[in-house]
Amino acid sequence: MKKWMQQLSLFIVLFSSSQFSFGQKTPSIKGNVSDGKLPVEFVDVLLKNASDSTKVAHYAVTDVAGNFDLENLISGDYVLQFKLIGFKTRTQKIKIDKNPVSIGTVVLENDANLLNAVVVNSQKKQIQKTDEGFVFNAVSNISQSGGTATDMLKSIPTVAVDAEGGITLRGKSPMILINGKNSAITNMDQIAASSIESIEVISNPTAKYDANAESGIINIKLKKNNQSGFNGAVVLGGGFGAKGRANSSILLNQKTEKWNFGLAYDNRFAGRTKEIKAERTNYFIDDEHYIKQHRNDERTEGLQNLKFNIDFSPNEKNNFSFEALGNMESQDNDETLYTQVNTSADQFFSSNRRHSLELERSKVGELAFSYDRKFSDERKSLNASITSSFNKHKENTDIDTYNYDQYNEQIGDVFLQRTHNYEHENISNAIVNYALPIAPKTILETGYKGTFRFFNSEYQSAGMINGDYIINPIASNTFDYNEQINAFYGLLNSFSGTAENPKWKYNVGLRAENVSNTGATQTNSDRFTNDYIKFFPSASAQLNLATDEFLKIGYSKRINRPDLDDLNPFVDITDALNPHSGNPYLKPEIIHIAEMSYNKDWNNYSFSTNAFYRNATNTIRQYAELQDNGVVLLMPKNIGSTITYGLETIFSLKPVGFYDANISVTAFQQNINASNLGEDIVSNAFSWYGKIINNFVPWKGGKLQVIGNYNSALATPQGKRIPIYNVDMGFQQKLGKGNARLGLVVTDMFNTLESGYKNNTALFSNNRTSKSDTRALMVTFAYTFKSDFKEKLLENQFSTE
Repeated sequence: MKKWMQQLSLFIVLFSSSQFSFGQKTPSIKGNVSDGKLPVEFVDVLLKNASDSTKVAHYAVTDVAGNFDLENLISGDYVLQFKLIGFKTRTQKIKIDKNPVSIGTVVLENDANLLNAVVVNSQKKQIQKTDEGFVFNAVSNISQSGGTATDMLKSIPTVAVDAEGGITLRGKSPMILINGKNSAITNMDQIAASSIESIEVISNPTAKYDANAESGIINIKLKKNNQSGFNGAVVLGGGFGAKGRANSSILLNQKTEKWNFGLAYDNRFAGRTKEIKAERTNYFIDDEHYIKQHRNDERTEGLQNLKFNIDFSPNEKNNFSFEALGNMESQDNDETLYTQVNTSADQFFSSNRRHSLELERSKVGELAFSYDRKFSDERKSLNASITSSFNKHKENTDIDTYNYDQYNEQIGDVFLQRTHNYEHENISNAIVNYALPIAPKTILETGYKGTFRFFNSEYQSAGMINGDYIINPIASNTFDYNEQINAFYGLLNSFSGTAENPKWKYNVGLRAENVSNTGATQTNSDRFTNDYIKFFPSASAQLNLATDEFLKIGYSKRINRPDLDDLNPFVDITDALNPHSGNPYLKPEIIHIAEMSYNKDWNNYSFSTNAFYRNATNTIRQYAELQDNGVVLLMPKNIGSTITYGLETIFSLKPVGFYDANISVTAFQQNINASNLGEDIVSNAFSWYGKIINNFVPWKGGKLQVIGNYNSALATPQGKRIPIYNVDMGFQQKLGKGNARLGLVVTDMFNTLESGYKNNTALFSNNRTSKSDTRALMVTFAYTFKSDFKEKLLENQFSTE
């Protein structure tokens, strides 16, 4: 009985204690984060012990309304931190007792050094203005899931991408960097969209940047996580266009106080089809006078990327990083080309079917070492890096040609050919940048960049003769190219007024580049050497009319050096009547650029416009030339001088809580003086392109995005490219507690995207259209696990610092 009474007494005590415990309020912290105008989503809220700030006691992320809630806390002294890229980290001390704590609204300040303190679109930071252009965060793009960097670029304001993947800014090809460095990855289809953190568009580069960028620079920053603890995420996707498509990616990360280890893998596999139609009239050739062609392509693509990084921070002022990237790409292209040739009297002359099987394999390896040094004075900084990128590309093509008479009966035996093009490339960079204050309001930036490029291409063409493939020595050769660029720059940045609210901001800089390059074929049929020093000044002045409004003018001198594809002299004969090649004797373009921009930001609207003027000499353009045998050879040439002037505008709006949009338009006039090539060159042309990005939040956790693109006809030296337009749609829905997400993407919804051109010269006229299976549907599923960064993969919010 006594034992039973003891047990009953213990039960009553425990029951009373539990009821008392459940009736108590547990310690917690609640609050809201704002930028002073709108709530800010995806802010990292870190609660750290005051005695050891290296350990995170609790973690939360603000929701769409900017709210956060830290629960089940232990009483004590803590440090509360608020972090988000684009804002200054805010820290405050807080004491927690037994009662819940409400800290109200926390206002974050924009990081002027990183983003120039001008945010052009909603709290999701779709576009962030910088001193030289803007940053487009991949978080805002859900309409290209399962695509490539080329697909992602289609959704970026002021960037034009044609149906063949050609990328232009203001009518010219920009310089494209990967993580701020030159890379052997030059095909943007080699980068999966899921691996991109953000894309920076630098439309007005200073002397700090490479001079080889007439229309600007596009810097693609790849994801890199630096959150504490063990983190991971996985994405799976599948869909179809004319054929099936699949993609997947996985990211793993482990970070301690001083070390950070990251591993990432992604892949993409797709089947594609393409149809090409072409017609040409050779005015002064009676036999090969009218030419009609029709081509069908069946392509299979494979892409795989593996990335590994190690970061070591022995203290708060020093950071060492190592990164390795491996890329493998494969393309199998099965082409069948039908050609019909008639005489000037429209009588049958010849007909053939040309079938080619082209197998491409590419491997890229990239290594990067970097060091960053911080100082007690935040205006002072030092960073250095060494990178090396290796690319091996193999292309083997088997070609068989069948000739037919006017009754479609085969004539003679099939003619068999084989070609191969093997390329080896190495690009290395050595970079040092140093910034130091030389006066209370003036900072001097200076640095060095060395670029070292080695390229070898072996091209071979052989035909079947008497049962054996015999190499054609006229169409076979080896091309070697070496280039070294040593650049030094100095840039002065200054302001008037206060550091928090400067009235004027100025910069003036000078970049000196010494270029040495040599190129030669094995037979010495083509050989060239260049060695020159050129100086590239830049200057700008910005007047801040208000905290959210400024006016800016700028000038810079740039150069456009021909790339390797432009220089490689080998002739691609896959289409025997329309071969193309490079030109090793191209001269670099020299360009003078003047710009004036205006920016204004309201609570729910923003406006940015940029007027630009470019004067280029030795302009490089593709030029088609009719040969005596009726073949049109396409190769780049220096066509003369070009004056381009235009206007670029970005307008963002958020009229209601569930909808926001971004509208961009670029329009420009080109005046071309190409008297050195003939009278049939297009002398002037007007072009424009625009896009609208619509974002809807139909319900909690859901997001719908619709993007429309239109590119008007674009002038070429001998005619114009046809206009292109398309609409893409993406939808994303959060699942569970937000650590999973389901996405649906439809690209080119109305199947309107196609490319082509029309030329009209004194010797010939032709037109050509190309239609790929651009309409496709993709479904993706993403999930994060054991993650302190909960939604970072899904929202592409990885840090790149």
